[in-house]
Amino acid sequence: MPPPDIHCKQVETLYSDHHRWLRGWLCKKLGCSEQAADLVHDTFLRILNSGEVLTGLTKPRAYLTTTAKRLLIDRARHRRVEQSYLDELALMTATMEGAPSPEAILMALEALKQLSDALQSLPANASEAFLQHYLLDETQPAIAARLGVSVRMVQKYLAQALLCCHRALTD
Repeated sequence: MPPPDIHCKQVETLYSDHHRWLRGWLCKKLGCSEQAADLVHDTFLRILNSGEVLTGLTKPRAYLTTTAKRLLIDRARHRRVEQSYLDELALMTATMEGAPSPEAILMALEALKQLSDALQSLPANASEAFLQHYLLDETQPAIAARLGVSVRMVQKYLAQALLCCHRALTD
């Protein structure tokens, strides 16, 4: 393996001599200039990261096309795996009764984010009391003991938190 600075110089020369040609070749092959540009970038990046000796390269265009074709194969494999996964996920979702739609999931996540923001705006004891009572199913006396306050104060914290959450979801 050549020293890194020599390898970089070799790749730089290969790039300056053949970049335009490789992009044109890939553009014809793919029918899309943006995909061609991405693949040219990935091709030279792979060559740069390989550390291979490029000094005795007699057919640089063949070397570039072979590297680009391998990347195309890798991308196609990746797309097949990804599509297979998405198809299986869609099938699972379609066969599950009561499975929420993507829109319903997004709405729920947005509501959770609003509630989280609202709870973070509260004093620490109020948000702590809310989380312990409504998420951990703790009793008000247990929360009062843990926080070192009265049960009446815990009730005030819970009321404060509920009002804050209500405002966050209705505004």
